Amino acid sequence: MDMLSIIIGVAALIVGLILGKIIFAKNTGNKIQEAELEAQRILAEGKLKADTYKKEKELEAKEKFVQMRADHDREILQRTQKVSDAENRIKQKEQSLNSKEGNLEKQLKENEAIKETLNRQIEVVNIKRTELEKHQEEHIRRLEKVAGLSAEDAKAQLIESLKQEAHTEALTIQQEIIEEAKLKANKEARKVVIQTIQRTAAETAIENSITVFNLESDEIKGSIIGREGRNIRAIEAATGVDLIVDDTPEAIVLSSFDPLRREIARLSLQRLVADGRIHPARIEEVVEKTKRQLDDQVMEIGERTIIELGIHGLHKELVRMVGRMRFRSSYGQNLLMHSRETANLCAIMASELGMNPKLAKRAGLLHDIGKVPDEETELSHALLGAKLAEKYGENPAVVNAIGAHHDEMEMQYVISPIIQACDAISGARPGARREIMQQYIQRIKDLENMALAYNGVEKAYAIQAGRELRVIVEADKVTDADSDKLSFEIAQKIQTEMTFPGQIKVTVIREKRAVNIAR
Repeated sequence: MDMLSIIIGVAALIVGLILGKIIFAKNTGNKIQEAELEAQRILAEGKLKADTYKKEKELEAKEKFVQMRADHDREILQRTQKVSDAENRIKQKEQSLNSKEGNLEKQLKENEAIKETLNRQIEVVNIKRTELEKHQEEHIRRLEKVAGLSAEDAKAQLIESLKQEAHTEALTIQQEIIEEAKLKANKEARKVVIQTIQRTAAETAIENSITVFNLESDEIKGSIIGREGRNIRAIEAATGVDLIVDDTPEAIVLSSFDPLRREIARLSLQRLVADGRIHPARIEEVVEKTKRQLDDQVMEIGERTIIELGIHGLHKELVRMVGRMRFRSSYGQNLLMHSRETANLCAIMASELGMNPKLAKRAGLLHDIGKVPDEETELSHALLGAKLAEKYGENPAVVNAIGAHHDEMEMQYVISPIIQACDAISGARPGARREIMQQYIQRIKDLENMALAYNGVEKAYAIQAGRELRVIVEADKVTDADSDKLSFEIAQKIQTEMTFPGQIKVTVIREKRAVNIAR
């Protein structure tokens, strides 16, 4: 460090001298004094800078020494820590080895104990084997004594042994037969169903909701309509059928969801046109006569049906219900046609399966009688049909088949699944049924039943494809003011409880009649 200071001082001196000479060269004369002073000042500054630089370097050297010493101490500490960690790992490995050595010695001792135990068990087994051999010898000696049994005892034992062996073999064979039958059952069942369908011809025409009434001339339309439409309103009120009189030549369309109503309206119009006297009183009289006539016709249709099917001994009420099926439909399929087809299918399928075809045909014809009751009930048509069949003395197998054809009763007879299958076959024919039609009919029925639930309502007819509801009330029980209120209440109830397209017009009709007879 002293050498550096000397060098710096000499350099500063030389610089001062040079500067002095320069100053001297430039400033001659009186400026020599100033040059010396300047040189002394520069020399003093150079010395001061040299001392300052010396001190800075000494400080840097000390700091560097301190830093190097701290790094050295840190490195020594890290090495000491690594040595300590290595010693700890070595100690842990030593402990683990000692533990394993102890476990190994313990396991060796346990193996020795197990070996001794096995040796003792082998000795015991050998002893037991010796005893068993002695028992076998004893048993053989006893059997030798038993050989001296009587012939009957020996025969009985032999028969019992053979019986048990035969029973076991029979169970095995029975199980094999059952498995084979299961494999063939579906194939045979499919074959029977296909043969039954092929041997039965059926109509698949859809039941319509309109009937066309043909006229001799268009002049008769005026008489049917009447003055200010009185006659046509009387016909619609009496029959519940919507009469559509349009530009169609020589024809009037009768529209109703109920085929029985359409038939009554058709026959009534036929009588009125033939008689020529068409007015409200005459219309009501003819409609009532037609209804009574149609009851006879229903009975005739039922009797003709059971004769054609070869069914005998059917109760009169059941015959009448069979006839009423002609004027009912199920999902657009005529109910009588469906029942006759089901009856024929049941008879053929029962014959294929070796069962009573007459009983199956009887059950097939009656399976849907619950759809044509005299009074509406909460029971489903299958359970109601079974109840009616039981009431009128039908065979229990027929009763069960009717009630179980929609799985609402337990099937207790063999013909029950036959009725169910044939009902499904008849309804599943392409074009046989139409779901939308049945929904429409149900909506119309609900519309009429809703109106009939009010007090004082005598009749209710849904006409114009359900777009108008005509409610006929009893004049003695409902006043004119009540009629307005009733119309409003029915309309509100329809609006809140039913779903329908477009709008429904509710018309309440109240008519007061005074009738006297002059004698």
